Amino acid sequence: MSDLPKSLADNPRLDRWLRFDAGRVQVSVGKVEIGQGISTALAQIAAEELDVSLARLAWRAGDTALAPDEGSTSSSLSIEIGGASLRLVCAEARALFLAEAARLLNAAPEELDVEDGAILRDGSQTGHDYWTLAPRVDLARDATGLAPVKPRSAHRIVGTSTPRRDLPQKLAGSGFVHDMVLPGMLHARVLRQPRPAATLAGVNEAAIARHGARLVRSGDFAAILAPTAAILAEAVQAARPRWDNCDTPDAAMAEAGWLASQPADIRTRGNEGTAPAGRSHTATYSRPYISHASLGPSCAIAHEHDGILEVWSHVQGVYPFRANAAGTLQRNPETIIVHHAHGPGCYGHNGADDAALDAAIIATLVPGTPVRVLWSRADEFAHAPAGTAMQTSLRAVLDEAGYPIDITATITSGVHVNRAPGRLLASRTLPNAQPLPPPAESSDPYPGAGTRNIVPYYDIPAVRYVHHLVAGTPIRTSALRGLGAVVNVFALESFLDELADLAGHDPVAYRLHMLSDPRARRLVERAATISNWASRGPAGTGIGLGLAFARYKNRSGYACVVAQVEVDREIRLRHIWCTADSGLAINPDGVRAQLEGGIIQAASMALKEQLRIDSTGTATRSWADYPILRFSEIPPIDIELMDEPDEPSLGMGECTMGPTAAAIANATAHALGLRLRDMPLTRERVMAVARG
Repeated sequence: MSDLPKSLADNPRLDRWLRFDAGRVQVSVGKVEIGQGISTALAQIAAEELDVSLARLAWRAGDTALAPDEGSTSSSLSIEIGGASLRLVCAEARALFLAEAARLLNAAPEELDVEDGAILRDGSQTGHDYWTLAPRVDLARDATGLAPVKPRSAHRIVGTSTPRRDLPQKLAGSGFVHDMVLPGMLHARVLRQPRPAATLAGVNEAAIARHGARLVRSGDFAAILAPTAAILAEAVQAARPRWDNCDTPDAAMAEAGWLASQPADIRTRGNEGTAPAGRSHTATYSRPYISHASLGPSCAIAHEHDGILEVWSHVQGVYPFRANAAGTLQRNPETIIVHHAHGPGCYGHNGADDAALDAAIIATLVPGTPVRVLWSRADEFAHAPAGTAMQTSLRAVLDEAGYPIDITATITSGVHVNRAPGRLLASRTLPNAQPLPPPAESSDPYPGAGTRNIVPYYDIPAVRYVHHLVAGTPIRTSALRGLGAVVNVFALESFLDELADLAGHDPVAYRLHMLSDPRARRLVERAATISNWASRGPAGTGIGLGLAFARYKNRSGYACVVAQVEVDREIRLRHIWCTADSGLAINPDGVRAQLEGGIIQAASMALKEQLRIDSTGTATRSWADYPILRFSEIPPIDIELMDEPDEPSLGMGECTMGPTAAAIANATAHALGLRLRDMPLTRERVMAVARG
């Protein structure tokens, strides 16, 4: 079992994944659709290995009653781990059916083939198919992982740009949890604590009742229930809750530099000892707190009935959420069923889990009645976990030619992964709430969290890093797309450009000198070619071209990004090029969409995004307070997938984030002849640097 991919090792029973019934194949998976198109790519894998059409597949994803436990859909592992597991399951099931057909036909399995589920012999129908054979083939067995998967040359579905299976329903307006309606359902909104330690001193229950709504309460957890969303909105406005014990943050806490003054858990990794003496260069880079900024706010439905609590939510992991809810509600997890329902997309741990727990608690207070919780936009900005502020400082000792022989990195960061039981918002407000567990975050280089991608993917003899993990951030933080890799790649690739400039080397040639992986070299060289790097002019003209490369987590998808910018008081994107290596691309169009989405989001972070903090906590409450990249500001984006079909599929959802931010920073430095090291690269920062 240890050689199986993790999802299959954790869920080895074949019948947990597949069932053949009435001409359909029921496929159950734990990796869920959160806007990345994974339901289509996984379906392509299943259809390919089973030799059935996509129309034959009945799909179930993320359901604690019916689907395997694959943990969370995160870290760009849905194809690498989930897809690899599903491929082995389907290959083994196909082999079992062929073996049974061969026995009945007195034939060798090699004489048989499958076409849309029908068993063929020498190209002719045998009268057998998966569904007639299903009663004879026992899938209640553990996978061995020994059945051969199809070679690339035999693929008909994998490697094609199949249209997204989830989009038609969504485009028709009925594909999201927000669209669900259960009989007798009530609408609910939690009266949220303004600060973590706040206690509810009072609420105007009479005014709530006058609007046709009612209050339910357990300790400091209080929610308003109403028959319609319109009545609920009026009642929430009338409630006027009063809170005691509200601490008062200040605006200085919003900047990454504030973290450096806070107590930290300090861990050191990499080459032992201190850096040697010699010519050196030092620089510090940062990012502020940022929002997930999902276009739709979080939503969930819960229903307590017959001793079972059912929850419908767009959480990333139905099993982790079930465990969290069970701990909070102090009940047996087997009495909770969590169904994944599509949401507005997410980039990590946004408000989905919190909204789901809100609904679950309220449902237990009104058993027999379905409850729908829809967060407001202000809730989403103020109370969903933020991406933590970070500061990464780098010091390089250089050889005579100006190449780094020793790099020391110091990372100061809040917590990136904060899903532990007791850390969801509502759990803090219930009677007898459990003490918050200490933050638990690995400082190891792989997969890493705050330390993700801090080890350069270049041939540098000595690398060490010091991780300052700060638990006491002014606002709640958790996973956001790329985690620490975004800031660390932004820092490392900006730093390499600075080193190349100091040594008088071209930035592309400088990187290639230290890059031995042929797949990485191919990407960088091709990105330079398609962006016409050779025509790059001198610095300081107002037009800049910048390049950055990374391999996500140093083991997953490769991406090289080149950005062209124009700077005149503010930074405008003119063109972006990207070369990427995903190994075998299951759905090339889906891969490009993920790469392009990462480029656009990273550009928005690099140029615009920052949460503001004031005495109430998060001061940002609306889109007016949180600018993001507009459609009119998105430049032409050219993406070239490098063809590596014989290599394992790699996760691509996050690999363009860091390189894009760094490429924009490098292009801006080239345009100005001056370096900005702190995101976002706003007009104010451009003007400040220009003034010296």
